[in-house]
Amino acid sequence: MFADTAKIYVKAGDGGNGHVSFRRELFVAAGGPDGGDGGDGGDVIFVVDKSYNTLNDVRERHKYLAGNGEEGGGKRCHGKDGEDIIIKVPEGTVIKELESGKVIVDLSEETDRVILLKGGRGGKGNMHYATPTMQVPTYAQPGRKGAGLDLLLELKVIADVGLVGFPNVGKSTLLSRVTNARPKIANYHFTTLQPNLGVVDLGGGAGFVIADIPGLIEGASEGIGLGHEFLKHVERTRVLIHVVDASGSEGRDPIQDIKTINDELRKYNPDLLKTPQIIAANKTDLFYGDEVEEELNKLHDAFDSENIPIYPISAVSGKGVKELMYAVNEILKKIDKKPMVYESEFSVDDLVHDHTPLAVSKIKDGEYLVEGEKVDKMLGYTNLEDERGFAFFQKFLRDEGIIDQLEELGIVEGDTVNLGDMSFDYYK
Repeated sequence: MFADTAKIYVKAGDGGNGHVSFRRELFVAAGGPDGGDGGDGGDVIFVVDKSYNTLNDVRERHKYLAGNGEEGGGKRCHGKDGEDIIIKVPEGTVIKELESGKVIVDLSEETDRVILLKGGRGGKGNMHYATPTMQVPTYAQPGRKGAGLDLLLELKVIADVGLVGFPNVGKSTLLSRVTNARPKIANYHFTTLQPNLGVVDLGGGAGFVIADIPGLIEGASEGIGLGHEFLKHVERTRVLIHVVDASGSEGRDPIQDIKTINDELRKYNPDLLKTPQIIAANKTDLFYGDEVEEELNKLHDAFDSENIPIYPISAVSGKGVKELMYAVNEILKKIDKKPMVYESEFSVDDLVHDHTPLAVSKIKDGEYLVEGEKVDKMLGYTNLEDERGFAFFQKFLRDEGIIDQLEELGIVEGDTVNLGDMSFDYYK
């Protein structure tokens, strides 16, 4: 079964807690704090594996969890970092946030590896919290929680050329004629239920990748049939070949078929109509006498004004196919080779920061701890030895509601407040 979508849950590993311990050595009456830091949580990493062409393997699991960091140990021992989890996907996979449908990253072109979620940072051991006024710190920093995210993965096939057309017009036969691809071919509607890719080799290093996009029908842009699943594979192609049954052997009008498909492309994504198109008038082997010229003239009357080239072919016999492929190659030479790449619409950084809010806690009577990324950043660029800098930091504590939280926990003047690597006595 060909799978081009997958819904999965991923979570970065939690950071290990810092450790509380004190040196206990022979002939050392009162050793200092030596609690080590916790290990960092493992990352969630996506990697493009070009041997993959579906999302089948990814869909087999619903949850992907990176390893948690271990708690720090005594004697300043650092906890072991959690193991990363690596998820292999085919090239062309677009990773979206499930609820909003917004693009996080497009794994195509130059992006073949991305750390989607960083593991939680390990907490600091009590060896970091010793100060002249607090020589026996009995607390350590807890590890940060790793962020989790529900994802929608969509595989959008990367091909230079896309074959589009109604079912049973000969796309699969044409693909097998011009490439080494071996799609299933049968005289049934909707035979092709997955994109088939092949490489057209024109010799001398010339060639391109071509994809048989499953048969489109009227209403595809609204999701009728498997419309959305098929249409998304058209978006990356640089040239579209409309394959039509010029003979009308099944009672279809080739002109109306082309107009219908173009209308579906426009409804799904108007930019698709900017993609250069070429018409392959197939099944000319079924005509008698001058019938083929009459049908070709009708196609020219309908599409010459839109500058859409028309090539009569027979995918079964191979007649006209070489000319069609060389014409497509000439069009490709004039077009930017880079396929469409989706821009990021969803910031994972915002998600991670939401998981690391300010935390205010009471360690023991007379001693409190304030921690969080905002505090760490503020301490990093504020000169607390300067009166104005200290006043600025106090304002920050009030604005963030930290003073209010400390008072709710029962802080009184003279109590100690620990922030990062610093300790302060609390006074109103």
